Amino acid sequence: MGGVNQSRNFILNCSAWDTYEVDESIPVLPENLGIAPVTGASQNIGFEKESDFYINYFTAAKQAGISICVGDGAPDEKLELGRKAVEDLCQKAYFFLKPYPDEKLLKRIDFVRENAIAVGMDIDAYNIATMRNQAKLERKSKKQIQNLREYAKLPFMLKGIFTEADVEMCREVRPDIIVVSNHGGRVETEEGSTADFLKKYGSQLKDSCGEIWVDGGIRKKRDVQVAKSLGAKKCLVARSWISRLVTGGPLSMEEAIRELF
Repeated sequence: MGGVNQSRNFILNCSAWDTYEVDESIPVLPENLGIAPVTGASQNIGFEKESDFYINYFTAAKQAGISICVGDGAPDEKLELGRKAVEDLCQKAYFFLKPYPDEKLLKRIDFVRENAIAVGMDIDAYNIATMRNQAKLERKSKKQIQNLREYAKLPFMLKGIFTEADVEMCREVRPDIIVVSNHGGRVETEEGSTADFLKKYGSQLKDSCGEIWVDGGIRKKRDVQVAKSLGAKKCLVARSWISRLVTGGPLSMEEAIRELF
């Protein structure tokens, strides 16, 4: 669960929120929060079985009343397990898919369609070091993204927006939801924090989408308030809540989520 370049961007993500002044009376509501899409529980977190993770992670989110985001990965069972957990909880969720070749992506969109509020893509995931030997991922062109969006016929999301080129792509593609993210510092990209990127490009991104979301280093209610003041409607969190899940189970994670309200 660490990051590249000695976790430099992870560290910056965590520290940057404290550098901003904010009105601490800004309300934080459950709809302002969601669990970030996470897979690889046996490789990255320490679960003995991959299947043991999803239902517990999603249950805590459901009980706290926040959004459920589902990721995918290699092997394919990760997406299958995530979708099954959503079904078992009688929920719908936001599904973020890796940038596989288009033929495989179309099949994955069909696979999650009935359970999806929206579908999207981790456009930076081709740069995750741990994925390189497990799956064939690729950087998508504007045309490919537009074709996938048209095929999905669902609200469409782009996650991993962290460069000026990404901002330009959003301006042309105009996704329904943009997620400012550097994958928690796990991808090789430009150095910096998601807070500072949101500050610099938030107004431009707002003109290019329906909603802006952000993740990266969000730990306190005040961090969410800063994100809202910078234009984000929703904040996604994973690492700190997963730590509570591992040590205390879904109830402990639910308590951690509620600490941000």
